Amino acid sequence: MSNDAEIKLYRTLAETGDADAQNRLGLIYQNGEGVPQDNAEAVRWYFKAAEQGHADAQNNMGLMYQNGKGVPQDDAEAVRWYLKAAGQGHADAQNNLGLMYQNGKGVLQDYAEAIKWYLKAVEKGHTDAQNNMGLIYQNGEGVPQDDAKAIKWYLKAAEKGHADAQNNLGLMYQNGIGVPQDYAKAVKWHLKAAEQGHANAQYNMGLMYCTGLQDYAEAAHWFLKAAEQGVADAQFNMGLIYEEGRGFQKDSDTAEMWYREAAEQGHEDAQLRLDTMKDK
Repeated sequence: MSNDAEIKLYRTLAETGDADAQNRLGLIYQNGEGVPQDNAEAVRWYFKAAEQGHADAQNNMGLMYQNGKGVPQDDAEAVRWYLKAAGQGHADAQNNLGLMYQNGKGVLQDYAEAIKWYLKAVEKGHTDAQNNMGLIYQNGEGVPQDDAKAIKWYLKAAEKGHADAQNNLGLMYQNGIGVPQDYAKAVKWHLKAAEQGHANAQYNMGLMYCTGLQDYAEAAHWFLKAAEQGVADAQFNMGLIYEEGRGFQKDSDTAEMWYREAAEQGHEDAQLRLDTMKDK
């Protein structure tokens, strides 16, 4: 079936009140799949499905209100829609509701309520919720601070390929938090996340090679990947590598370019290096 024929079929079904088709049509408009991208039209179709009790559409309505896409941004309205979907056992909505309570968006901040919703999502194997439970324990939000329990939750998500959890686990091993410091395990988990394009993990891989492993060429490889994704610390380190000739020939013009990229993001050390280079 061609894309045009598929859209026509979904529209026909949606206009007869088919909630699955209405939600799918909302996604088509939100993502611009074969039609001009149109958030307002996406919301129109999500709303029709959501009013029929379609949990995916209710969660999508929450996302549209939370992000102000096709509707005025409204956290309280987002919570209202997440609650409808979460009450039907929708794991994404349960996790989203947990985040709203954790951060006090659209509701009063309530860590106990956040944990309640995260645990409901965790029961369905939701990896974002598992990672969020790790953060809850690491930061001691609504529970006694417990790095060992944080690691347990990070590991659950990390083993399922969750990049944030892999990076978080790498940091725990890198810094010896809740576990004995172990650079090999730190590299293992940072690498898994970095290979998925996780910018902070790519930066952390750069640090591991720059400090512990003393391989500046490999450090530059990972710093560059993170720098190109806008990580200011990685941009600063790229500047250092070129200014000081760490593993590369010195190149003050390239160093200045990276320092400037970092400085434009408010990186104070990068601005200091720029000022120093001007004075030379």
